[in-house]
Amino acid sequence: MDVYFLGIDVGTQGVRVVLMNQDGAVKAAAEKRFELTATSREEQSPQLWWESCLGCLSDIAVSVGKEIDKKNILSISVTSTSGTVIPLDQNDVPMHHALMYSDMRSEAEGKICKRVAEEFNPQGYTGFNASSGLSKMVWFVNHFPDKAAQIKTWIHATDYIIGKLCGNFRITDYTNALKSGFDVSKGVWPDYISEHLPIEKEWLQDVVPSGTVIGTLLPKLAEKLGLPAVKVVSGMTDGCASQVASGVVNPGDWNTTIGTTLVVKGVTVKEINDPLGRLYSHRHPEGYWMPGGASNTGADWITAGFSENLTELNQAAAQLIPTFESAYPLMQRGERFPFISKQARGFAPEGLSKETLFTASMEGVAYIERIAYELIESLSGETVRAIFTAGGASNSDTWLMIRASVLNKPVYKCGQISGAAGAAILAASATHYGTLREAAKSMTHMEKVVEPAAELVEKYETGYQNFMQELRKRNYIQDAVLTQ
Repeated sequence: MDVYFLGIDVGTQGVRVVLMNQDGAVKAAAEKRFELTATSREEQSPQLWWESCLGCLSDIAVSVGKEIDKKNILSISVTSTSGTVIPLDQNDVPMHHALMYSDMRSEAEGKICKRVAEEFNPQGYTGFNASSGLSKMVWFVNHFPDKAAQIKTWIHATDYIIGKLCGNFRITDYTNALKSGFDVSKGVWPDYISEHLPIEKEWLQDVVPSGTVIGTLLPKLAEKLGLPAVKVVSGMTDGCASQVASGVVNPGDWNTTIGTTLVVKGVTVKEINDPLGRLYSHRHPEGYWMPGGASNTGADWITAGFSENLTELNQAAAQLIPTFESAYPLMQRGERFPFISKQARGFAPEGLSKETLFTASMEGVAYIERIAYELIESLSGETVRAIFTAGGASNSDTWLMIRASVLNKPVYKCGQISGAAGAAILAASATHYGTLREAAKSMTHMEKVVEPAAELVEKYETGYQNFMQELRKRNYIQDAVLTQ
């Protein structure tokens, strides 16, 4: 007998809801889009989110009709953007629009939060900036002191939807709480938040692992939607939920998503403490750690100069590898991961044909990915066992072969992944499977595995060393930095 799980993803540009069964098959999906404006990048209406979620849930309830037994819908969970926060009043009503993660008005407060955290809790998370929830809380208190006096709870975007589902707004999860200052290693809100910042302790939520059952669907809501007493499960940030949807939940598993940027996320037994802040670690629901880092290098260079004739370019690249050319397709100034260099600029040899430049640039991104995993193994003392991949770059078989051969590891191409699917898997982990790892094993699927090509591995070792030498020559990296 099939059982079912609902996953909600509230993104910057819309809401997506999926209904999945225990095998990961999507039985229904619905989506509502938002208009993205300059204003909505700073603030959005939580009520609009909720109305959109409600509309999607209603659409799904209608679309499945009698095809499934709705009594077998067991649970629901939510994911949303990291760093987006909302102040609630005594009646759990938003006192202000949600302050979005992309709102840069709290830049000054971010510097203050970082300085205070480094002084009073240096072993905890200290990577605060304008996109952090804690910075936005401080900004709001500084700019709206009269409203601040009426605050009951600061919550995150995920928590608002969960609260509307079950009525409990006082609980959040480890992944959402991290950038609001929660010490995920010690499991406490550090004293400095209320002692050295204008934040009251009573404003802060209770924090539980992602995948904890915290309530059931409100009776009136369940009746309205024609659903049973579905269990409501604590959520995750969108990045972590996408990681779950890719199947990367076991120690040694890592995921590289190459979209506009290159994002690496994985699972380690021990917390990675990076003195330079290139990596930071979320807490895995089962006690492991979920480190991640994001490069400024990715696939945006393709859109900028190679978006036409991609099929032909990939066919040509398959005949050109390896090029032995060192190209670094960085489209902006500065790099943040796997090395930090404000002066870093993209480079490529002059006089290359378009086909060769395209191929060498794919190789350059693969070299950046290898630097990232070598850094991770150095900092963690643990082995990168498997590399899963997603994003637009994973659609190129040639690029997959380049990456597998540069890394000298098999690369697993994920099936379609989404934050909403990750939320559904999280819901299933709490109500049908014993652990998140069990749920992900049953509900995620790989499209293909690309093994390293023996004839390319040694050649790419030479290409990698040449690329590293070019980075050193330009003073973008120093060997000591990559082993700290």
